[in-house]
Amino acid sequence: MKIKDICDALEDLAPLYLQENYDNSGLLIGDKNKSVDRAIVCLDVTEAILKDAIDENAELIIAHHPLIFKSLKKITGSNMVERIIQKAIKNDIAIYAIHTNLDNVFEGVNHILGQKLGLSNLEILQPKAETLKKLSVFIPKAHSNNLLKALFDAGAGSIGNYNSCSFKSEGQGSFQALEGSRPFVGKKNQIHYEPEDKIEVVFPSYLQSNIIQTLKQIHPYEEPAYDIYRLENEWSKSGAGMLGYLDKPMNEHDFLTFLKKKTGSSCIRFSTTLGKKVKKIAYCGGSGSFLINDAKAAGADVFISADIKYHEFFEANNQLLIVDIGHYESEQFTKQLLVDYLNKKFPNFAVRNSERNTNVVNYL
Repeated sequence: MKIKDICDALEDLAPLYLQENYDNSGLLIGDKNKSVDRAIVCLDVTEAILKDAIDENAELIIAHHPLIFKSLKKITGSNMVERIIQKAIKNDIAIYAIHTNLDNVFEGVNHILGQKLGLSNLEILQPKAETLKKLSVFIPKAHSNNLLKALFDAGAGSIGNYNSCSFKSEGQGSFQALEGSRPFVGKKNQIHYEPEDKIEVVFPSYLQSNIIQTLKQIHPYEEPAYDIYRLENEWSKSGAGMLGYLDKPMNEHDFLTFLKKKTGSSCIRFSTTLGKKVKKIAYCGGSGSFLINDAKAAGADVFISADIKYHEFFEANNQLLIVDIGHYESEQFTKQLLVDYLNKKFPNFAVRNSERNTNVVNYL
């Protein structure tokens, strides 16, 4: 198996297209065509993690946080990042990061955190807009169902919790085949009229090349007529943060105790309690304070995240409880998510969840 096979599988789970524009996800160090038998999964690439990879003959490190995040102008070994880059290259160890693209997919960082907290009816808190496109294509009626099935198989036609969604309308197409053409129907140099269906399906933007390739493979015409539109619609399966529900309402103190136990956090910071029951939970793994207003607009009783600043706690405004559980603590379950996913995709591939706690924050 090649490193490329692992990269492709990870990008099926969390397409690079969905990473934020400031991010640096993907293969950061290594050759995609190199063979790989063993990988270590971690949240952060540290020198201790790299030593583990060397000791265990692992050819690949898969991390949530990118090792190379800021621009590098030299690699002299003057800091941890430069030392790791040097040593990884010397030992032929590849490093892959799957960061905000995994934050932004439905079954990513926030989904696994919600599962660990026992939340139900999970949904994206801030869906991404302008990540969907619509395909309109014209095809002879007898071939429209075959094309629809192929487009569905390629990933088109999903809207929320529904798939195989499309719209079909009937009409009449016309064309004149010129010299050098190979018309499927009609004769050269004569205008031909053909009963056709117009098929419309939506698809995530990152699938466009695959959708067009499928269209051209299945469509009987030498030159298929089609249009692609960028949509402003939000995509409910991609975006920041999540909403979920406790099975039974809890008072705030009991919920904070429950949260601390479930996440193993040594210190939980929270805003003024409101003396009410909590059931509807908004949350975001990692730094999610930009979602506080979304949580309030959604009617959440609690917003859970990390890296919340002092003045941001005031934004609770007696409307909800804001809780900071720590950055590492909010993303720690991501490692097991990736291990389970890769084990399912590649049962014979040795992938290990690093047991090292790479949390750089300590509490007294």
